[in-house]
Amino acid sequence: MGTSVLELKSITKRFPGVLAVDDASLALQKGEILSLLGENGAGKTTLMNVAYGLLTPDAGEILVDGTPHEIDSPRKAISLGIGMVHQHFMLIEPFTVTENIVLGQEPTRIPVLHEIDFTAARANVEDISQRYGLRVDPDAKVVDLSVGMQQRVEILKALYRKANILILDEPTAVLTPQEVRELFGVVRTLVSEGLSVVFITHKLDEVMNSSDRVLVMRDGAMVGETRPSETDQAGLARMMVGRDVVFRVAKTPPHCGGSVLEVRDLVVDNDRGIEAVRGVSLDVCAGEIVAIAGVSGNGQSELVEALTGLRPAREGTVALKDSDITRMKTRERIAEGISHVPEDRQRRGLVLEFDIPENLILGDHRRPPYAKHGIMQPKAIREISKQRVADYDVRTPSTEVLVSTLSGGNQQKVVLARELGRDPELLIAAQPTRGLDVGAIEFVHQEIIRERDAGKGVLLISLELEEVQSLADRILVMYEGNIVKEFTAGEATDEEIGLYMTGGGRDEPDTDTDAPDAGGATEDGPSTDTGGEDG
Repeated sequence: MGTSVLELKSITKRFPGVLAVDDASLALQKGEILSLLGENGAGKTTLMNVAYGLLTPDAGEILVDGTPHEIDSPRKAISLGIGMVHQHFMLIEPFTVTENIVLGQEPTRIPVLHEIDFTAARANVEDISQRYGLRVDPDAKVVDLSVGMQQRVEILKALYRKANILILDEPTAVLTPQEVRELFGVVRTLVSEGLSVVFITHKLDEVMNSSDRVLVMRDGAMVGETRPSETDQAGLARMMVGRDVVFRVAKTPPHCGGSVLEVRDLVVDNDRGIEAVRGVSLDVCAGEIVAIAGVSGNGQSELVEALTGLRPAREGTVALKDSDITRMKTRERIAEGISHVPEDRQRRGLVLEFDIPENLILGDHRRPPYAKHGIMQPKAIREISKQRVADYDVRTPSTEVLVSTLSGGNQQKVVLARELGRDPELLIAAQPTRGLDVGAIEFVHQEIIRERDAGKGVLLISLELEEVQSLADRILVMYEGNIVKEFTAGEATDEEIGLYMTGGGRDEPDTDTDAPDAGGATEDGPSTDTGGEDG
């Protein structure tokens, strides 16, 4: 056994109505990657927030390098060499990379006058960036950076403050597959430099591929310890949820009815006025799941926003069950029968300052049973909210709490409960399992299959090829704003789909003329960028 750089002994943390952490202990060894695995609401983040000084434990002890410490603030944790990168980044978007990294510990030219030495600050950022192999543009504004690059800035913030213990809270929840690979490369580099890492997650494949050791939490308590060499994903899932988990939901062949969604020659611009969706046509029929696979940033977000009324279409038409909805507002599209699970739950799916019932009725608050003659019906709202919270296993001490107090996975469950609870004609689900643990993913996949089997149309947009392969009846691959390939379920491997996702595989003619018509699965998009394989 190596030297413990951080020990948490018998930590207990209570909130009103809930025991969040129950007598939990943890020891992090020098130079190891320790995965802290558990379901949403298992207590993982709460325990690490205690270690970082964001929460005060009700009982227990914290030791750093064998010495007991009372860590009552992040400032104290930082002084002891503990850094934490949160699931939802804490960056100031209008500031530059340099300004964010040195904020609060700025080098000064004249200390008495607190005059910041920006030249020194920039040099410090470049130095630490090069030392750890974390490329960043020190002068770029955070608002212009990709999510993966913003996370890199958060890690550099911790390293700038001389962290030798790094806590990463769900670090891959919002990353593309390429960014995930880059992150783990960075983590391995940091460990080789002598850092110790706690990796909070619920993703089993990442645990198996990246950890030296695994601790599993359930209902606030530590329930197991293992190593990747001693178990498999099924064993980890069993430890997490206390039962066997189905990784690929069984489904019967589709029984396609009439057309639910018809998109023809759709052209959509992005925020900079550049064409992001380039003449896309596609169909979704009742009783089938059509999945759009693609690397993030290839027009999927703009397509979804155009279909849901959040972004205007420059050209083309959108029809729902033969009704032209191209110019309809979002509220009107909801009334017509569209439900939307957005890819960013916090910006598009929830009002964080609202409680759970208020979020569960968003978009429906003018209609029965939530309102009668324009007057809200609090009793009906409360009763339905309690039922939805139970049905979707939202882990919360009360239905009356603000959704901002819920974990990311439980926030996602609130969105799903609202959107699936509408009994839509068409469900548009963008990254519906982002941030969910394996048990919740199983539940969500079953619900999506249930929608399809009930004769609803489902358009799934996902970066997870395993999810696409598991759920889809047809797969449309999107690259640089075009649908470049269509596959039927089971027709292609992850590698084949990944090749088209990155612009490859398009120099050969598509001989599959018998596949169902995607209404525009063309071969006329750019074909020069073969990129790196993503699959």
